[in-house]
Amino acid sequence: METLLHQILSGLAAGGIYGSLALALVMIFQATHLVNFAQGELAMCSTYLAWSLIHAGCPYWLAFLATVGISFVAGALIERCVIRPVENKPALAVVLVFIGLMLILNSVAGWIFGYTVKTFPSPFPDHPLFGNTYIGNHELGIIAVMALMVALLYLFFRYTTLGLAMRAAAVNPDSSRLCGIRVGRMLALGWGLAAALGAVAGMLIAPIVFLDPSMMSGVLLYAFAAALLGGIDSPGGAVVGGFLVGVVENVMGAYVIGTELKLTVALILIVGVLVMRPAGLFGKVVVTRV
Repeated sequence: METLLHQILSGLAAGGIYGSLALALVMIFQATHLVNFAQGELAMCSTYLAWSLIHAGCPYWLAFLATVGISFVAGALIERCVIRPVENKPALAVVLVFIGLMLILNSVAGWIFGYTVKTFPSPFPDHPLFGNTYIGNHELGIIAVMALMVALLYLFFRYTTLGLAMRAAAVNPDSSRLCGIRVGRMLALGWGLAAALGAVAGMLIAPIVFLDPSMMSGVLLYAFAAALLGGIDSPGGAVVGGFLVGVVENVMGAYVIGTELKLTVALILIVGVLVMRPAGLFGKVVVTRV
C-alpha cells in the first residue's frame, strides 16, 4: 500500500510538469489550431539559460524568475518574427516552421552547451520534511509550484481584463477585432505565456531527467497525451489530463510494463483518445450536419 501511495504521489508530481507543458500546447493550439512541436525545445533552452545564470553565481529563485521573464519576452518575439509572417499560410507551412524551429533550437543548444549531460540543482531540501517518507521534497515542491501557477493563471484569465481579452482573441479573433481588441498583440502575449510555462516545466523537471538538448522529447510526448486526454481546446482539461497521465504512467510502469516501457503509456493514451473520444474529457465536441 505504501508503494502504491508513493507511485501515485510521484505521478502527481510528474503530472504537474506534463500539465503545465500541455497547457502551453493548448494555448498555442487555440491561437493557431496547430500543435507547437517546438514547445519542448523552447523549455529546454530556457532551462539552459537558468543553468547558466545559476553557475554564474545567481541565486536559484532569482535565476528562476529571470528565466521566466526572459522566456516570456522570447516567446512573444518568436510569435512576432517567426510565426506572424506565416499565420495566413497553409497549415503545412506553419507545421514546417514549428519543426524547423524545433531542430534549430536543439542544434543551437547542442552547439553552445554541448551534448554532455549536466546536473541541474533542486531548490528544495534533501532531508524529509515532517517525517514524510512517501514522496521526495523535490516532487512535493513541484506539486506546490504547479498548484500556485495554475491558481494564478485561473485568476488571470478569469478576473483580469487582459486575460479575458486573450481568451476572446483565441476563441473568436474576428469578433474580438470588432470589439477593439488588438488580436495580434494578444497572440504574442499568449506565446509569451506559453514559453514562460514551458520554462517553469523545464526547470522543475531538469533535476529529475538531467539537462541535455534532448531532455524534453519524452516530456513533450507525455504533455501531448495530457492535452489530448483533457481536451486540446480546454486549458483546465490539459491540467487535469497532465495529472492523470502522470499517475497512470507511474502506476503502469511500476506494476504492469516496467520502467523501460513507460513511454509506451503515452502512445497508448494518444491512440486510445483519438479512437474513442477525439475531443478529450473536457474538450468541445463539434457536430457537423451533412
